[in-house]
Amino acid sequence: MRLKFKEVFEENNDGSLTPKRQIFVNGISFNQGVTFQKGVSFGGVDFHLYKYWDIEAEEKNGILDIKGFYQR
Repeated sequence: MRLKFKEVFEENNDGSLTPKRQIFVNGISFNQGVTFQKGVSFGGVDFHLYKYWDIEAEEKNGILDIKGFYQR
């Protein structure tokens, strides 16, 4: 399924990103409470590089498995 970035991530006041639901990226699971800072890779991905791109994902057992990103 294709999702908008803001459907999956919330941008916090300090510029960090927080997933709105549990996500799975490159074999690593992240819960809603984690924050992603700019320039730091999580599961090999710096989510800030893809901010506002569309996301390709599959939902499995309530967890969003991120497969890739579409440049807008």
